[in-house]
Amino acid sequence: MRVGAPSEDTNEETPEMRSGPSTSGGRTGLRVLVALLSAVVLVGTGIGWNLYRDLSGGLTTSDVITGRLGGGKPPGTDQNILLVGVDSRTDARGRPLSKKLLAELRSGAEEGVLNSDTIILIHVPADGSRATGISIPRDSYVDIPGQGKGKINSAYPVAKIEAAADLREQGFDDTAVELESATAGRSALIKTVERLSGVTVDHYAEVNLLGFYNLTNAVGGVEVCLKSPVNEYRSGARFPAGRQTISGGAALAFVRQRYELPESDFSRIRRQQVFLAAAARKILSAGTLANPAKLQALVEVAKESVVLDTGWDVLAFARQASDLAGGKIEFLTMPTAGADNNSSGDVVLVDADEVQEFVAERTGAKTARAGATPEPAETISPATLTIEVRNSTGRAGLAAQVSEELTDRGYGEGRVSNSPEQTRSSVHYAPGEATAGDQVARLLGGIDAEEDAEVSSGGVRVFLGSDFSPSDIEPATDDSSSSARASSSRRASATSSVTPPPPAITADGVPCVD
Repeated sequence: MRVGAPSEDTNEETPEMRSGPSTSGGRTGLRVLVALLSAVVLVGTGIGWNLYRDLSGGLTTSDVITGRLGGGKPPGTDQNILLVGVDSRTDARGRPLSKKLLAELRSGAEEGVLNSDTIILIHVPADGSRATGISIPRDSYVDIPGQGKGKINSAYPVAKIEAAADLREQGFDDTAVELESATAGRSALIKTVERLSGVTVDHYAEVNLLGFYNLTNAVGGVEVCLKSPVNEYRSGARFPAGRQTISGGAALAFVRQRYELPESDFSRIRRQQVFLAAAARKILSAGTLANPAKLQALVEVAKESVVLDTGWDVLAFARQASDLAGGKIEFLTMPTAGADNNSSGDVVLVDADEVQEFVAERTGAKTARAGATPEPAETISPATLTIEVRNSTGRAGLAAQVSEELTDRGYGEGRVSNSPEQTRSSVHYAPGEATAGDQVARLLGGIDAEEDAEVSSGGVRVFLGSDFSPSDIEPATDDSSSSARASSSRRASATSSVTPPPPAITADGVPCVD
């Protein structure tokens, strides 16, 4: 992992970040980022080259895409951007915000808590004609690679905490721990969204609480509309009914409220979407574009509050997405399958097949359900391979569990043992037997495979690192397993079924919401 950032570092220690209950201040940050990127589009397409150069030289970056297999897509192709809002009490460089500023932000969450509670997958087609943003509810109960099942907003903080502990044990200083562990958290969230949506994330953008607050002030507020008056003390939301212009702490309260709303988090998502559309509309207005001071203020907001993936050519993206200047962007919420309460608390159930079909229909992607070419079929009979499984996670019983699963698939049972803890999972195969290694690696979720002279012919040795979860294992395709999975899915849904998403929110007009 490598994180690049501006040269101005701080020696102040960043508070420990952990998963936990949260107020929803940071859930708004993502909406801000879309608006900020809209500003980048305009600046980068000729309105202010000097401003763009200033922006591109001052953004904080995180190497969560270029270091992955294949990296991101080149400019001019379809782009899937993961936009994330974090409820962080620091700026983009990890420097703690002052108590005075936190009070102005009306931040009610416990100091030091980080949650990636705003998550939107944005698809921009190759011709840049119209973007689609798909909101993912923060409590969605999903498979998290390396962590098992959990709320999607826990993927980032849990991975960050684990990486931070490991880095401290290795003797890294506080600055390195903060930057590198954040990269681990972002990577975990990217993998989780990819598994849920069925599409590859090409770019990553993150904005913090401070960015939202400053953005609304920089553009002079945005116009929203409420169906009824509001007075809710937890979020500080106090508004009359009807159309009104909001900014700063009031705008933050508007998008963070979840109590006393008809559909709780889903009503809040709706508010966030209309606010984001309004912010984009305001930024794209002639009054903002013709005002150098406002454009400069937006650039400063981005430099202080935004993190992008390393290597993202923002100018090339701006040229591709220049048509978004006309407000051609819509926001949707992914389908869900009811609610439940389990060890993770109150969760939102999802049907991954339904989600992937929904995403595919709106992005042009292909999924197994939507007609994609399936993974290559096994080319070696499982009965001819003996699988040895070594547990390198420190989690008791994992090797035996995986060995049993492989045996059930027809593979020969090899030795089960523990080995020194390591982060990366891998499959080792005998010289000249890459097909066998790749086959097992694919079955275990696409982990790395490498040749190993110490492995005997006809054998495969699996090392389970801390990045592995049993949920990573490719589902069985036989009829009995399919029936079992369907039965389990029906039990999980209980009395609920997949709920169709609400109508799209666009940048046209000012729709009234709850």
